[in-house]
Amino acid sequence: MYLRITKRRNRDGTEVRYYQLAENAWNAERGHAVAKVVYNFGRADELDHDDLRRLASSILRVVGDGSVAGNDVTIRDAWPYGVVWVIEQIWKQLGVEDILRRHAGKHKASTVTQFAHAIFAMVANRTHVPYSKLHCWEQWVRDDVFLPDAADLELHHLYLGMDFLEQHKAQVEEAVYFKMADLMNADVDLIFYDTTSLHFEVDEEDEAHLKRRGRDYIPLRKRGHSKNGRGDAPQIVIGLAVTRDGLPVRSWVFSGETNDVTTVEKVKADLAGWRLGRCVFVGDAGMNSEDNRRSLALGNGKYILASKMRAGDEVTKDVLARPGRYKDVRDNLQVKEVVAQPSRRLRATMASGSSRRTTTRSPRKTARSATSNSCVSSSAGASSRADCACARSSTTDHGASRLT
Repeated sequence: MYLRITKRRNRDGTEVRYYQLAENAWNAERGHAVAKVVYNFGRADELDHDDLRRLASSILRVVGDGSVAGNDVTIRDAWPYGVVWVIEQIWKQLGVEDILRRHAGKHKASTVTQFAHAIFAMVANRTHVPYSKLHCWEQWVRDDVFLPDAADLELHHLYLGMDFLEQHKAQVEEAVYFKMADLMNADVDLIFYDTTSLHFEVDEEDEAHLKRRGRDYIPLRKRGHSKNGRGDAPQIVIGLAVTRDGLPVRSWVFSGETNDVTTVEKVKADLAGWRLGRCVFVGDAGMNSEDNRRSLALGNGKYILASKMRAGDEVTKDVLARPGRYKDVRDNLQVKEVVAQPSRRLRATMASGSSRRTTTRSPRKTARSATSNSCVSSSAGASSRADCACARSSTTDHGASRLT
């Protein structure tokens, strides 16, 4: 247990401090320890500090003086440092501050240093115990952790640091990714891409275009298809590309009314500038359209896109109509390959998976499909189901290359 100090800032600018007896308790859902208040002493300016000293003396009388500092040393305070230290070491290995300095432009070196410290504080806070930027600055960096580099930061440094990071987001992400890929020897033969939505607790959508420092910012907070069940609130759409090991490659922010299928072309164009080599683009059914398949196939590009078997397009109709036997791959997985459109070098791999070797339900009745340019499919579950993948390869007799 320890004496916890919390702060609250009034509208007139004055600051009120509160004393609490707290202990750290492990929160299994969050995956880290959280502060649990055992007793609230109240406002610090209304407390009799002599009462607190008498309480401390009575505790020491019972348990003894456990001080190891010696008579000439007074312990003023103590903060947890483990999480921040680990994040700081990763930060240094990636050279994030050096990357930020390379894009300083007209900013002074001291200003970039403040931005770097502010960005690190927010990253560390998000990794440890996510709070708002106000709470991060007002209490977390001051009272909850040992972070001396953030001691002189003001709240506006956090917001300006975010502006600075946003201006150079693509360059910073690219440099950090290649540094991380080099350190971890990452495999980039597959790039998985998906989107999600993030809502805002506001009523009105963004309407006005903003211009700042020569850049035009379109309205982002719009109502659209919500993936977290909050269709009533304005939202943004966030896209993320990762490697097969889950290593983040790059992120995107789209307007809340953006459909998944319309994001693929921009994602491919942005990743093409990174020269990642011959990697396979993997997306779900929301990314599948004729235009996207054509765009991804340009330059002998390779892709794997899922789609509903009942979509009714020419590929799924052709695949469903082809007879053939399933081949056992695992105890709960069978696959059947179909050359759907030889002229376009499109292949389909239909997979039927169930929890038992035999099933009375037809795979056709539970079929789904995926469109791809390398023969890949996987499906397993408690009930019988079938997946299909259409593959684009250099030869028409190319077999299934990998199951994931």
